[in-house]
Amino acid sequence: MTEDAALAARKAAARAAALGRRAAAHEAAEGSADLLGEVLASHPGRAIAGYMPIRTEIDPLPAMAQAAGRGPVAVPVIEAPARPLLFRRWAPGCAMVPGRFGAMVPEAGDWIVPEVLIVPLVAFDRAGGRLGYGGGFYDRTLAVLRAAGPVIAIGFTYAAQEAEALPQEATDQPLDLIVTEREVIALR
Repeated sequence: MTEDAALAARKAAARAAALGRRAAAHEAAEGSADLLGEVLASHPGRAIAGYMPIRTEIDPLPAMAQAAGRGPVAVPVIEAPARPLLFRRWAPGCAMVPGRFGAMVPEAGDWIVPEVLIVPLVAFDRAGGRLGYGGGFYDRTLAVLRAAGPVIAIGFTYAAQEAEALPQEATDQPLDLIVTEREVIALR
């Protein structure tokens, strides 16, 4: 097995284990966006990107709704595979339509360049490593945004999604902060 294939296999195994832990946490209704709301309140007026939760992802919408009262909030729009994400302005109650991979996206609105991103994930470690679904959308997006200026990447997750250490590639973008339903973990 090649080194790349071995890394891909380790990531797939970590992803499967974390999805099981996330499903159990979601089923137990353990998630709360209270701590995320407190973190976002420290960034008034800054452009924030959240996400529309799918499957068993922890729900950031209450914190996003609060943040929308202090500044622009956007959600990701997938333009095409292997491309960075775009972000369209969102507000509670805005018209939404289905996007790629089942996430809802605003039907219309301004395009926003976020300074603070709430990043969904499958697993995280305390070194700032993040494991997503494997499409690389957030890694590409964070690389482009960070090349243009300072950006804060906040992983929002159930505490149960923590892993001891995650396999990482050179292109994997680290998180700056992790927020769970139980704690805020500062990394940078």
